[in-house]
Amino acid sequence: MATSSSATFTAYQKFVIVIIALIHFTVILDFMILSPLGEILMSSMKLTTSEFGSVVSAYAISACVSGFLAAGFADKFDRKKLLLFFYVGFILGTLFCALANTFQTLLWARIITGLFGGVIGSVSMAIITDLFALQQRGKVMGFVQMAFAGSQILGIPLGLYLADKWGWHSTFYGVVILSLVIGIALLLKLQPLTEHLKLQHNKSAFLHLWHTVKKRDYRIGFVAIMLLSMGGFMIAPFSSDFLVNNVNIERGKIPLVFMINGIAAVFIMPLIGRLADKFDKFRVFVIGTIIACIMVVILTNLMPVPLWQVIFINALMFAGIMGRIVPAQALNSAVPDAGDRGAYMSINNSLQYMAGAIGSMVAGLIVVKADDEHSPLQHFDTLGYIMVAIMLLCIFLMWRVSEMIKGKTQNN
Repeated sequence: MATSSSATFTAYQKFVIVIIALIHFTVILDFMILSPLGEILMSSMKLTTSEFGSVVSAYAISACVSGFLAAGFADKFDRKKLLLFFYVGFILGTLFCALANTFQTLLWARIITGLFGGVIGSVSMAIITDLFALQQRGKVMGFVQMAFAGSQILGIPLGLYLADKWGWHSTFYGVVILSLVIGIALLLKLQPLTEHLKLQHNKSAFLHLWHTVKKRDYRIGFVAIMLLSMGGFMIAPFSSDFLVNNVNIERGKIPLVFMINGIAAVFIMPLIGRLADKFDKFRVFVIGTIIACIMVVILTNLMPVPLWQVIFINALMFAGIMGRIVPAQALNSAVPDAGDRGAYMSINNSLQYMAGAIGSMVAGLIVVKADDEHSPLQHFDTLGYIMVAIMLLCIFLMWRVSEMIKGKTQNN
């Protein structure tokens, strides 16, 4: 099902990379926009830090649940139909977010969006694994992860501009409109993906889920990728509030910080993808982790500094984080057998969201601020140290994954 190891992509493969990157752009933007909107939301809706943490974690918790529920069925349907179903649900959930006007309705809107959006990533990863050889996937992941860069360069700054001009609801309306266009292209151009159906053995959905969970090698991959995402969920929701109220960056300058991060990522992520394919993926992961650890400690301990320093620190931290994610996902894609890819990716996605929900909820309890909405955040540095500890633990777990994959490759 995967193509040859040639570095050249066919025209259709290029389309698949672009459409998946665009889908990821909308899903990532829908999730990530909450962080820079955090200061606006907490001010306009009078949310406490724990309430805002609940809004962020609501998406992650519902995505976790839906991923487990979908795992048993993920390899039993045409992947195109599965992706369309969940993408339509994601669009409707995002529309509900745009219509929300209270903490309770926003909370429910995020739950609904997470139920559908949380499965999209796993289906996309299964499609990539079906269509691209392992030797190509670092490059593919590098391009797909540029969705993060796109959200930083265009999505978040535009979303913040819309929020400042017409209110935060307009940001979600914008995501809905863009997603509808992408959904139509997906419907018309993506070919059915059914080769994996030939590998099924009429197991029930529950048995297929249990068959996937009980494999020891799979569980190592689950834990490694689960912890990979936990730290980011801890500091991201409060980063804009920290920059505005602790580092004294003007609210209007926050979009510039995200935009320059994204511009840097456009050049960095494809490079990381090529390096991951050319050299040992685990070594690239370790280098990215070291850079990320250093920059997280610096960022979370920042005092008021000039804007250019904030931009430089954020860009380096983002580069380090992407230097972890790209090779880690490429390695992780090689863990499951062909017949288990959909289920494995769904469970994997669920555990990432579970870790994220735990991280954001814990962060909401650790970080505090006085009653004044413009008062500085306290204990943000504590989150940074916790994130570093998690990233260091990930090095050992990803080493286990890397050694496991080498063993499978030698046996084959």
